[in-house]
Order: sequence, then C-alpha cells, then structure tokens
Amino acid sequence: MKRDIVDKGAVIQRDRKSYAITPHIPAGLTTPEQLEQIAAVARHYGARLKVGSGQRIAIIGLAEENIDAAWEDLDGMRRARPFGPCVRSVKICPGTDFCKRGQQDSVALGLKIDERYQARELPWKLKISVSGCMNDCAEACIKDIALLGTPKGWHLQVGGNGGSAPRLSQRLLEHIPTEEEALAAIERLINWFTACNRKCRIGKLVDEVGIDEVRRIALGEKAGR
Repeated sequence: MKRDIVDKGAVIQRDRKSYAITPHIPAGLTTPEQLEQIAAVARHYGARLKVGSGQRIAIIGLAEENIDAAWEDLDGMRRARPFGPCVRSVKICPGTDFCKRGQQDSVALGLKIDERYQARELPWKLKISVSGCMNDCAEACIKDIALLGTPKGWHLQVGGNGGSAPRLSQRLLEHIPTEEEALAAIERLINWFTACNRKCRIGKLVDEVGIDEVRRIALGEKAGR
C-alpha cells in the first residue's frame, strides 16, 4: 500500500480502486450527531458504511481523490488504525455504566487505555480488551492483552489471538485491586513487547519465554527472581 495512503488512514478495497476510512469511536460510544456526520459523509461521496467487530464504523467505497475531503468533512474526528503494526482500538464492554452484570467500570478504564495506546506504533499488531465481568463480552480470551473485572479487582490475561492459528489467552495476574496497578502492568507488557522488536503476536513470545517470566515482567520484577 502506498505510504501516503497509509498516512491518510485509508485502506484499499478488493476492487483495487476504492478505499475505506475508519473514524475512531472510543469504546464504541457515540452520539446521534456523530452518527449523522458519518452518514452524511458516506452519502455525499457515494460510499457505504460497515460496522466492524472493533467497535468502529468504516466508510467504504471512497475514490482516492475524495479521501482528504472526507476526513475534512468528518470535522476533527480521530483516525482509527484498523491495520498495520500498532495497537488497535481497545474493545470495551458496557461495564457498570450500562450492564447489570458489570463488576468493574470497564468503560472508564478502557477509555484510559485507549487514549494512552490506540494507534501506537509497535513491531507487530496488538489487540487489547477490557471486560467488566467474567462473561467477557469484549473477548479477552482472544486478545493479546486483556482485563476482566471481578468483585475484587481485575484479572489480567495475555497471549490470545484469532486468525489462522487462533489461541486462547492465559491468566497472568488475578484480582489486581486498582486501576493504577492494572495500567502499570499493561505498560510493562507493552514496553517489553516493543523492546523484543519481533514481527509476531505477543502469544508467540509468551511461549518462548514462559508464562512465569511474563508474569514477572508484568509485576516489574527482575528476570529469574
């Protein structure tokens, strides 16, 4: 894909002529006004809309010459990064804001994680999710790094992914009592993943070094301690 097209946040489509752009919608939370704005852009440029699994709405079928104008018409909406080696949009369940089963405030913590990491460049792609209870509506089971709410705090999972060789994530830490501690553990994991500089999902690195070593990394302990 051409670098200038990537920089514009556009993805070429199957016809090799048209493009898709994806406004960032943190946690999948939006407003009627924002939806109307997205719909107006699609209508104006003869495009279609696709609701994706990453809690985003893609505008598909744009001509290359309309990409810049479409972003201008979206009036300051951030660009999602649904492709490339980076942190993708954080998937977040309704949590205690909206769901009677929520044990922890997944929306508040998930938005903090999204603001801090979304679109951060990495050696390879990395997906994060936050679920407010063990029902796991945000699919921690197949995310590289994920949090699950419990009555006592947060479980931290690592190493899951979908794709052609799917794997389930593993429990790394249990009942992390505070948001600050959960954020610190995620920061250490992402820094480690970045330092490894490998073109692979984090689950492969977990297999190579062992879950106990990754647990030490998440806790900030020295190797082999």
